Amino acid sequence: MVAAIEVRDARVGDAGALVALWRELTTAGLPSRLPAPPSTAAAEVAVSKHVDDPFGRLLVGELDGDIHGMAYLRKTAVSPLHDDTTVTVEYLHVSDTARRHGLGKALIAEAVTWAEHESCAHLAVVAPAIAREANRFLARLGLGQAGVLRFANTHTVRRRLAAEHAPNLLALLSSRRSAFARRAQLSGTVGGSVGGTVGGAVVSSPAEPESAGK
Repeated sequence: MVAAIEVRDARVGDAGALVALWRELTTAGLPSRLPAPPSTAAAEVAVSKHVDDPFGRLLVGELDGDIHGMAYLRKTAVSPLHDDTTVTVEYLHVSDTARRHGLGKALIAEAVTWAEHESCAHLAVVAPAIAREANRFLARLGLGQAGVLRFANTHTVRRRLAAEHAPNLLALLSSRRSAFARRAQLSGTVGGSVGGTVGGAVVSSPAEPESAGK
């Protein structure tokens, strides 16, 4: 008997199943730096934010009525130098017990359909470099490797930079952090502009970019 497959947008009531899938992602035997599974309550809040997001979709894949797969789709520019957009598939995961039934293909098919609907000419899928089975699956669908995504806690990277004993770099990091703090203090008007008054009228000008004069 052929299993019934359905791919749909996640609902708040799916939070518990999504947390279970995330737990599988972080304990699948592969080296992982992903955040620990959230509470169901926290996941419910997060899922609710994706319901009306025009640039992102959180998908679930059902097999015979039970959730066994997930994927997060994001629509973004293909690069900072191009007008073309791409749909990126992240956190693609299917439970071990539900594999080889076509659920992974169904999730990718939904991503392709959305990309076509949004006139995105490209599709990208994030997968662990050492996940051989997942990468073979994606390669069969015509997806080639374009890079390696690395993930770390911000504090960890700063600590490692400090360990390199590069005074100029550390001074730059400190100055950038101070600049961001000053910018936050000055962003009291709409759009982060700096304003004043002339003759009782409010006059505002855009805040200077952080890169100005660099």
